Amino acid sequence: MINRFIQKHRKEWIGAIAGALAGGLYYYFVGCKNGTCVIASNPFISIPYGAVLGYLFAGIFSKKEQVKSEVHENS
Repeated sequence: MINRFIQKHRKEWIGAIAGALAGGLYYYFVGCKNGTCVIASNPFISIPYGAVLGYLFAGIFSKKEQVKSEVHENS
């Protein structure tokens, strides 16, 4: 069951990992040191934020196919 979920959402998980990496790099290279930037001042915020954005961005490209197949299966 878990394997099927992972296989079904493989693109999204790859996007989440890439987004987390991008969030960490953003913190390291751009982050502000005085703490006024909410996302860039803390790696515990920037990495999950990047992961969520990566997951959502990767999900944009595969949702139409899944929705169409699910509609036909439920009919």
